[in-house]
Amino acid sequence: MRTRFTEAFGVEHPIVQGGMMWVGRAELVAAVADAGALGFITALTQPTPEDLVREIARCREMTDKPFGVNLTILPSITPPPYAEYRAAIIESGVKIVETAGSNPVDHLPFFKDAGIKVIHKCTSVRHALKAERVGVDAVSIDGFECAGHPGEDDVPGLVLIPAATRKLRIPVIASGGIADSRGLVAALALGADGVNMGTRFMCTVESPVAQRVKEQIVANSELDTKLIFRTLRNTARVAANAVSREVVEIESGGAEFADIAHLVAGARGRTVFEEGDIDAGIWTSGQSQGLIDDIPTVAELVDRMISEAETIITGRLNGIVAAKAGVRV
Repeated sequence: MRTRFTEAFGVEHPIVQGGMMWVGRAELVAAVADAGALGFITALTQPTPEDLVREIARCREMTDKPFGVNLTILPSITPPPYAEYRAAIIESGVKIVETAGSNPVDHLPFFKDAGIKVIHKCTSVRHALKAERVGVDAVSIDGFECAGHPGEDDVPGLVLIPAATRKLRIPVIASGGIADSRGLVAALALGADGVNMGTRFMCTVESPVAQRVKEQIVANSELDTKLIFRTLRNTARVAANAVSREVVEIESGGAEFADIAHLVAGARGRTVFEEGDIDAGIWTSGQSQGLIDDIPTVAELVDRMISEAETIITGRLNGIVAAKAGVRV
């Protein structure tokens, strides 16, 4: 199943495990790479640039397949040392980077000079077109169903993906609401060159999050997420739990960030993933959790997606076309 994405980025399957805070660690990324997909270490999960260098080296010890690093660039009162993290990526010889958050234009010359291909995550067509203009090699377009920050336009993937692919010339990775072979086939039909999955990869054997979190994802339905920070115009989709429900309730009465800051601290979300206390803080999960009913190995997941996608394309869809043409199938 080859696409412009697999050809350009040197991977076997058009499947991506995007960077996830506290989740994109070497053991998951290496398993994704060995399965023939593209995984990303999350740079800012590592406390320092030096720790990132060590994590990249640790991943290289586990796999000889291509993998990348995610660098999420967000406004902050005390921003991380982005230039130092960027230098750590370049000096480690990584050849694929996923950027997200703010415009990556200030970082692109450094990555390009080092021969690094860049995928930029976007939540709108206008942002994707701007990313193409500044020189990224591909975009990952996030529909409203996604975990994390879906933007403020509330456009779901069924509309956003074809709206993007009809205007962009570079490869497009479909993201948000995808967890199985049906989502892969649908994304390809909508014009995408591959799919990005976060929640689905988080719920695998090699994922470094606590088993209790994985079991909760399996138990949850597509209705078990909450949209927080809506009133602050910084919407985030997270799993429904005691904390996210409290945040939504406080926001409904009118709130400033200071009123909820103690509830949404990143350290509390890290506790969820590392200790398995699902009500310790907010934690990201997409609506695709309603499609997840097991905790496979990464290899089992990728193999299943590809084989079932081929069956859908050559079986059911081919049968529909043949039936329309009056051919016996």
